[in-house]
Amino acid sequence: MTANHHFSHNWLLLCLLLISFQIQTSVHCFQYKVGDLDSWGIPTSSNPQLYTKWSKNNDIKIGDSLLFLYPPSQDSLVQVTLENYKRCNIKNPILYMNNGNSLFNITSKGEYFFTSGEPGHCQKNQKIHITVGVNASSDVDAPSPYGSATSSAPSYQPVFGSIPQPPSQSMVASDSSHIASNSQALIIGFVMCLLFSALM
Repeated sequence: MTANHHFSHNWLLLCLLLISFQIQTSVHCFQYKVGDLDSWGIPTSSNPQLYTKWSKNNDIKIGDSLLFLYPPSQDSLVQVTLENYKRCNIKNPILYMNNGNSLFNITSKGEYFFTSGEPGHCQKNQKIHITVGVNASSDVDAPSPYGSATSSAPSYQPVFGSIPQPPSQSMVASDSSHIASNSQALIIGFVMCLLFSALM
């Protein structure tokens, strides 16, 4: 075996190891049903901190999505500012959804605040604070007097996707695009390895 052939063989093995490593470290996105078995609604008296516990027990990352399920004739969902979250002020929301099947794709780090859009529901703890990749504010979910804010909310862009999609379509689209991007990277890597091997 010549030195060139030996080097070529080692180079090919290195390329295959790198491709294998890329497959194993690929990022997987998850869809979380907010509240797990419970749908989006007023927490029961036996579990009043349902959404606070739920958000602390789930490590939500960029690329994941949140699914809020609720009867559209009885409830809704609003994204609000921190101040309006604390005060349970549902006027001037950043985002309003009422289709009963609200899906939000997380696209950036930050703290995000959601509550029911129905009057009185937030005061009964139907609200959730989601933290993605940052340290959570310490007093966000501490009990505070509820009141209606008179000032209008600042103008913010929605940080989650504003177009709801059925879960099955969303998951298929997310998985398909993820598989496609991984496949392209693997093919490019393999072709480059073959080319380098042929040149040696």
